[in-house]
Amino acid sequence: MRIAVAGATGNIGALTVAALEQAGHHVVRISRSLGVDLTTGDGLDAALTGVEAVVDATNCTATDRDEAVAYFGTTTRALLAAGERAGVRHHVLLSIVALDRVEGNAHYAGKREQERLVTEGPVPWTIVPATQFHDFAAMVTSWTERDGTATVAPLLIQPIAPADVADILAEIATGAPQGRYREVAGPEPQDLVDMARRTNDARGRTVKLVPTWSALFGPAMAGEVLLPRAGARLAPTTFDEWLAQQR
Repeated sequence: MRIAVAGATGNIGALTVAALEQAGHHVVRISRSLGVDLTTGDGLDAALTGVEAVVDATNCTATDRDEAVAYFGTTTRALLAAGERAGVRHHVLLSIVALDRVEGNAHYAGKREQERLVTEGPVPWTIVPATQFHDFAAMVTSWTERDGTATVAPLLIQPIAPADVADILAEIATGAPQGRYREVAGPEPQDLVDMARRTNDARGRTVKLVPTWSALFGPAMAGEVLLPRAGARLAPTTFDEWLAQQR
C-alpha cells in the first residue's frame, strides 16, 4: 500500500514510517522539514497523490488553549480536505486516552477539536486513543528543569512504548476504517515522579525532582483519570524493558 504519515519526522511518526516500510509498504513522509506544510497546505496535494491511507501523528507544543485548537484545527482540515481530493480511503488519527475526562488542558482541547473534525469529516476514519509514552516523564522534566531541579506532577499513568504505538498504527492503517478504536496502553500503571527518577538514573542524569501540580497538569488529572478503561488493548513492552534500552 501507499501510505502517508503526517508528522513523519517526530517521535511516533518516524517509528510508524519504519514499521510500515519494514512491512513492505510505500511510505510518503509528510513534514514541514520535508517540504509539506500542513498549516498552509503547501505540497500536500502532490504528497497525497495515489495514497490509500493517511496516519496523522502530528504534535503541537502550544501551551495556550486557543493556539492549540487553532493549530490542530488548521492542520486537520488541510489533511482531510486534501485526502478527500486524493481519494484517500482511510484516515488514522493518533489521539489520547481520557480526552473526555480532562478539562483545562490546552493540548487536550486541541486534540478534542482534531477528533471532532475527523469524526465529522469526509474521509473514513479510525481514531486510536493511546496513553502517555514511556519517555513522557523525561519530556516533562526537560520542560520544567531549572538549575538541576525539575517539577513533576504526581500523575498515575499507564505508559506505552513508542515503538508499540507505531506498530499498532501501522497495523490499523493497512486495514479497513474502524471508527473509534479501543484505548491503547502499556501493560502496567506507573507513577510519573518515579518514572522521572528512574529515567534520569538510567541516563546518568542528576536532577532534583519536586512533585507538584501545575497549570499544565493540574489536580483534574489526579487519581485514575488518565488510566485506560476496561477492555483496552495492552501493548507488550514494560517500562522496565524500555528503561533497560536507555542505559
